[in-house]
Amino acid sequence: MGRIAQPAALKLLKGSSEGRDSGGREVNTGPAFKRIAPNPPTWLSAEAAAEWRRVVPGLTRLDLLKPEDRAVLAAYCETWATFVEAIRVQHSEGLTIEAKQGTLAHPAVGIARAAARELRSFAAHFGLTPSTEQALARGADGGKADEDNPFA
Repeated sequence: MGRIAQPAALKLLKGSSEGRDSGGREVNTGPAFKRIAPNPPTWLSAEAAAEWRRVVPGLTRLDLLKPEDRAVLAAYCETWATFVEAIRVQHSEGLTIEAKQGTLAHPAVGIARAAARELRSFAAHFGLTPSTEQALARGADGGKADEDNPFA
């Protein structure tokens, strides 16, 4: 998987000057979407709605959200809810089940694993993982500006 293009607002956060990214390149801000948080869908599960309330304020402060992001953000939040439910089932029922074929992985194990993969993918689009946060901090130059730093 190649590098995911970052929103202009994230590039500008670590920019070297007004309108420029950390490498000094001019940032194309793209279309002038209204930068306001979308309203949550009324059908979100309780856990998904709690995740929406947790992440939206921070993403709004960074000017990352627009009403058109509603579907992807809802999918992220519901994927989180699926992950949480699968983990809760694992905790209560265990990691394995007994079947005719012998001991097998509990179905919740596979559900949690698949949800975690999807969650990382959705989260990366919003800069919500440590690695994507670090990539945002490095800016579009891929960290080349820190070549003299042995700890970068």
